[in-house]
Amino acid sequence: MVPHLVTALTGPINELEQRILESTPVIERWFRLEWMEHTPPFYSSVDIRNAGFKLAPVDTNLYPGGWNNLTPEMLPLAVQAAMAAIEKICPEAKNLLLVPENHTRNMFYLMNVAQLQKIFYQAGLNVRLGSMNPEIKEATTFDLPNGEQVTLEPLIRHNRRIGLKDFDPCTILLNNDLSAGVPGILEDLHEQFLLPPLHAGWHVRKKSQHFKAYEEVAKRFGKLLGMDPWLINPLFNSCGEVNFAEGTGMECLQTNVDALLGKIRRKYKEYGINEKPFVVVKADNGTYGMGIMTVRDAKELDSLNRRTKNKMNVIKDGQVVNDVIIQEGVLTNERVNDAVAEPVVYMLDRYVVGGFYRVHADRGVDENLNAPGASFVPLAFEKGAQQPQPGYKPGASVPNRFYMYGVIGRLAMLAASYELEATDPNAEVYD
Repeated sequence: MVPHLVTALTGPINELEQRILESTPVIERWFRLEWMEHTPPFYSSVDIRNAGFKLAPVDTNLYPGGWNNLTPEMLPLAVQAAMAAIEKICPEAKNLLLVPENHTRNMFYLMNVAQLQKIFYQAGLNVRLGSMNPEIKEATTFDLPNGEQVTLEPLIRHNRRIGLKDFDPCTILLNNDLSAGVPGILEDLHEQFLLPPLHAGWHVRKKSQHFKAYEEVAKRFGKLLGMDPWLINPLFNSCGEVNFAEGTGMECLQTNVDALLGKIRRKYKEYGINEKPFVVVKADNGTYGMGIMTVRDAKELDSLNRRTKNKMNVIKDGQVVNDVIIQEGVLTNERVNDAVAEPVVYMLDRYVVGGFYRVHADRGVDENLNAPGASFVPLAFEKGAQQPQPGYKPGASVPNRFYMYGVIGRLAMLAASYELEATDPNAEVYD
């Protein structure tokens, strides 16, 4: 099934799509040169919003779950990309240890782990799953809703190497975003490749750092194509030392919200956009759609109810929120079967390998869709996945639209590579 898109087929997004399609050779060469200078994250996923007048990433995940939502047709691409990635890092790799999140009761998450295991097995590696969960004391097999099984084994550390009983891997793939910090078992490893590196975890990463790097990438890309970078870039501010529980730091938050709404209004006026601007306030680190609220007027922050304060105060693994990013809200103009939807693009190494729509029937066009009740519709195509089809009008071809999403996804991935260079404790700071 090809998702039914009801994105407006006229206006700036079509001009943007046309410009991107016409510039494909220039764009691909530009990316090729960038990847000669910078190392892509090992894998990533990017949430994108298509407002009809602008198209922008709103979140970049360096420990993506949800691989189980990709279609079987997308797996060969993922396997090829996995082969390329492993060849670059550890060509003689034979054993790969996959370290997942600790939540073993989320069967959909475990289906994602099983899919990753399958991808790397088909790429030619022995793949086993090592859990840091203290409840996993022996090899434990879980039956999954799709009829498959997955076996978790307790992680063992021996002489500065980690592995499993009778299993010594040269490569460790983390599918655990380290929100609660780095467990000692993962530190100071000897001659083992840890992917992604520890400083990619949410204990170090900040969304504001990522979007600062993305702003730089968007400016350079805008110059390359002769277009306003705002069309692909969400404006943002950040604010530290907020405490939602105690109500402190709210003045800083209000000032930044008001300033950003003013900037967005000016842009909307410039482009003749009649929508009401809004911003999204998010925890500056963390994931899972936690610690997020939509604000249309800074005065709303005067009267936050207890439920909203509690929701904003604590995120995954009980981490208290003190730093927030205030991000330009990007409407989503996509629908799948009349429900609001946003595309999510998946990448392995520097390659786009697939994607899906996150769909939420109970959310509005200006709300966060990464919330309980979301469903996932694969991006399925009759022909090859993300190759553009020359000759089609903009908006008339789903592959063309997905190629455009893939370009935005790769721009966010490039920004993540800049970001990781800047936070790498063992490297010179990227300027």
